[in-house]
Amino acid sequence: MQIQLGEQTLQLHIQYGKRKKISLQIDMVGLIIVKAPTGTSEEMIRSSVQRHQEWILESLQRNAAARQLPAPKEYQEEGRFLYLGKEVLLHELIETGERDEEKLKLELKKFYFTSLKKIVAERITRYQTVLKVKPKSIEIVESRTKWGSCSADKKLTFNYRLAMAPPEVIDYVIIHELCHLLHMNHDRSFWRRLGSVMPDYKEKEAFLARQGQFMTL
Repeated sequence: MQIQLGEQTLQLHIQYGKRKKISLQIDMVGLIIVKAPTGTSEEMIRSSVQRHQEWILESLQRNAAARQLPAPKEYQEEGRFLYLGKEVLLHELIETGERDEEKLKLELKKFYFTSLKKIVAERITRYQTVLKVKPKSIEIVESRTKWGSCSADKKLTFNYRLAMAPPEVIDYVIIHELCHLLHMNHDRSFWRRLGSVMPDYKEKEAFLARQGQFMTL
């Protein structure tokens, strides 16, 4: 569920359960979790969130300021880069030779594109079978804002930077986009289907929110 608070459009993660009242939580990565009694209307949730607008915006601002900016990358043989969730020396990923920084960066990007294409092709088959869906096409792309996407004509795209994430996080994005072949919106049915395949998906979401800024070239 999305809500507009001030000038920001925020994503709310709703958790329904046996409880008496609505509560709000915001973690260090800016994940806003709303815990509500089963059957609570969307209108009541929005009203509760809006009443706490000042606290939410202040908390998000403090958390953003507390997060450390990623250090500049060192494009040399011993420079360290993420691959499948682990730091790896640059020369273990690509041939370095006498190339300058610009060429090394280009080669590394090509490596991530090629690697993720193979990884997705290998891992998506299992989840297609579980969910009983099949995308029309799969493409690896460069994006600054999305880890994956699903179009109305069943075409899936995945951000090449996912090659830097642990395999289970890559699986989460794959399952997420495959579930959009069944439910295009992030409604309750979507999250319920996603959770049936990956119950701990919120941990993977939190990882991307927390570590995504470090998954760069």
